Amino acid sequence: MMLEGKRALVTGASRGIGASIAKALAAAGADVAITYEKSSEQAAAVAKAIEAEGRRGIAIQADSADAAAIHASVQKTVEALGGLDILVNNAGILRMGNVQDISIEDIDATLNVNVRAPILAAKAAIPHLKANGRIISIGSYFADRVPASLLGVYSASKSALVALTQGLARELGAHGITANLVQPGSIDTDMNPVEGPFAATLKALTATGEYGKGDDIAQAVVFLASANASYITGATLTVDGGANA
Repeated sequence: MMLEGKRALVTGASRGIGASIAKALAAAGADVAITYEKSSEQAAAVAKAIEAEGRRGIAIQADSADAAAIHASVQKTVEALGGLDILVNNAGILRMGNVQDISIEDIDATLNVNVRAPILAAKAAIPHLKANGRIISIGSYFADRVPASLLGVYSASKSALVALTQGLARELGAHGITANLVQPGSIDTDMNPVEGPFAATLKALTATGEYGKGDDIAQAVVFLASANASYITGATLTVDGGANA
């Protein structure tokens, strides 16, 4: 129970990597709030899985493109769980297209959810975090390498999290709060299934020849949230099966 007594908020956690993170945090002893945009039934199922671990679990409807909803989700977490120790910025979207073709709407949506939302969530969470607090953001291995032109805008949004994480580490280090980034590679989710249309190409990028699992990312987050990672801040942990090796 590495995180016993801790209280966490995981954004965008009704499915996929976010759901895996929320369940792993609960299994490690944390009470966990999650946000979701539309998938209320899936979010409720994740909350029940958290409760099955003997922890408090709540699901909060919040659109990560809505600044007011982000702030409210932090406040609701603090009210429901009695405080906040761990913020996991997981919510993200993928809009592909070459720069000359991608719509302004897709650019704005990508930047609002993938860049602005983590900034606003951190801004709302910081007043509640105390010593040993954690901010962990979920990026992408495409921040370091862009294997296709269609990924340019998405990759730019994820590379912004590297600088944000480093800035937060400098800002919060004196208060005993760490900020770190996890960059997943190809993870088997319903958005990027292991048998999907891009699977063969993505597998070929890896050193292992395999997709990862949601729990591979979740366990990295649990480690960074724990006391074992108290001297790690401003760091990027890439979990990609060696794709960027």
